Amino acid sequence: MARTGTNTAATDVLMDYDEAIERFEPVLGFEVHVELSTATKMFSAAPNPAAKGTQPSVPNTMVAPVDMGLPGALPLVNAEAVRYSISLGLALGCSIAPTSRFARKNYFYPDLGKNYQISQYDEPIAFEGSVDVELEDGTVWTVPIERAHMEEDAGKLTHVGTTGRIQGADHSLVDYNRAGVPLVEIGTKPIFGAEGRAPEIAKAYVATIRDIVRSLGISEARMERGNLRCDANVSLRPRGQERLGTRTETKNVNSLRSVERAVRYEIQRQAAILAAGGSIVQETRHWHEDTGTTSAGRPKSDADDYRYFPEPDLLPVQPSPELIEELRAALPESPVAFRKRLQADYGFTDGEFRDIVNAGVLAELEETVSKGAAPAQARKWWLGEILRIANARGVEAGTLVSPLHVSELIALTESGDLTDRLARQVLEHVIAGEGSPEEVVRARGLQVVSDDSALIAAIDEALAQQPDVLQKIKDGKVQAAGAVIGAVMKAMRGQADAARVRELVLERAQA
Repeated sequence: MARTGTNTAATDVLMDYDEAIERFEPVLGFEVHVELSTATKMFSAAPNPAAKGTQPSVPNTMVAPVDMGLPGALPLVNAEAVRYSISLGLALGCSIAPTSRFARKNYFYPDLGKNYQISQYDEPIAFEGSVDVELEDGTVWTVPIERAHMEEDAGKLTHVGTTGRIQGADHSLVDYNRAGVPLVEIGTKPIFGAEGRAPEIAKAYVATIRDIVRSLGISEARMERGNLRCDANVSLRPRGQERLGTRTETKNVNSLRSVERAVRYEIQRQAAILAAGGSIVQETRHWHEDTGTTSAGRPKSDADDYRYFPEPDLLPVQPSPELIEELRAALPESPVAFRKRLQADYGFTDGEFRDIVNAGVLAELEETVSKGAAPAQARKWWLGEILRIANARGVEAGTLVSPLHVSELIALTESGDLTDRLARQVLEHVIAGEGSPEEVVRARGLQVVSDDSALIAAIDEALAQQPDVLQKIKDGKVQAAGAVIGAVMKAMRGQADAARVRELVLERAQA
């Protein structure tokens, strides 16, 4: 057992991960919240900030009386959100309830004006399903789904002060733009038998949910924007014990990498406590991306504490069998089947394709190809420079640049307007928010110099400054041309095609 280092909370002691798995069996559970991309909110006609292509707006401008909890305002169910929810339930292998009902979930919500959330309790729209997830080595793991239910999102609090958190804040501001955004919450049954692969399974499961909702077209599923959020439940029990251990729930983890790290951290933290004779507190935990740690939140409430009761202002949701079958017939292929087909279409080896999946850029690569890029070039850029920058910054590669911009960058290199070196420079400026690749090229003058007269002038000057090199080339030692090529590329600020420069150097040396 080892005390924590700089990447853990000051009071935590962590057990070595392999030792923790040897002594304790981890039991996992996940609640994934998916913001639906309908045009309007779940229970009002206010525009939905999670709709496709919507940009962040001024606080409290995408609201209606229902979202603000104003007296006399009545909710009305968004029919499109119901259709999206049914499609997601079917894609998860769930049964669709012929009748489901909304309920009021009561506890203090400073960011919901009603002071309760409209959700579903004992009558969810979808239940009893499963989803297959593919692990890094190609193993397929089946995760049991308990239910998927509809609800509304809460607003957003901004704590004003030195810390940015509620502790130490001078005051808090509330933005109701997100209040009422349609959500589907997907809850798993307890996941047993994960053993040492628990963190990997956690990451793969959330990635699969992301792939499913994107393929359905019901959410952008951008984790960094909160379109898709994961609550990770972890408990441990000593080997051979039947009774489940006390679980913690790490809330609102918003990247695949963080889901994996949070599960690993909780296993190590809980194992150290149990091994020392302590007990686990049933509570929510907060994930800290900067330190890679969790910290205590609030005691975890049970369902009775929420005082659920049926929402009196809404009728039950009763989808027709015809609607359910219509949506079932429109389902896309499963993520596992999609990956196998895509690998065959792109001609990648198992190893090449596994690298793409493990890097979490399959959806981005597929969209880049759909915009016209060659699969090999798309793979080169997503697994090369983009992934390098993402790893250096500790973020998901897909958050840095859009597939459209990557396809444009590839097109500029394929046409000869950019060399790879220039393209890397352009990429950095695109990531910095300076616009599309073409806009960056124009603004910064980074296009390849294709005027032979300009290249010849630079070559002649370089040859004049290196007469010994010129003589070596004349004597047939063409490898000596490298020194001249380097001088020309430097003079042209890298904006020349090295292959064309080499051709011209050899021509001028023999002239």
